Amino acid sequence: MTTILVGYVPTPEGVAAVDYAVAAVKRDGGRLVLVNSGVRGSDAHPSFAPAADWDGLAAKLTADGVDHEMRQPALAQSPAEEILAAAADVSADLIVIGLRRRSPVGKLFLGSASQQVLLDANCPVVAVKRPE
Repeated sequence: MTTILVGYVPTPEGVAAVDYAVAAVKRDGGRLVLVNSGVRGSDAHPSFAPAADWDGLAAKLTADGVDHEMRQPALAQSPAEEILAAAADVSADLIVIGLRRRSPVGKLFLGSASQQVLLDANCPVVAVKRPE
């Protein structure tokens, strides 16, 4: 069975990543694992999905008949590290992440979780842009 892991953030890019992965699971079968975390486990960080958003996403996946698992670790080091650790834990066949446009200077100063996942993953990674 194929396992697709999605690094989810509550943004249009995160929703696009989930939509891509759901379509792949519905088309090819398999299981979906969603991972969401704040930076250093902070639930105040904008990347940490609020409970209503996270629960709504779980309800939608259940209603759509998608076999899924939701992970929202409380003691996360970084979103990229959590995605990579979860991918190894579930033997993910594919990782899907949302990608937002950033300037080269922004990438230099802020680092990039997406870049770390792309470079360090042990399986293929699909980077999905938000719809225009």
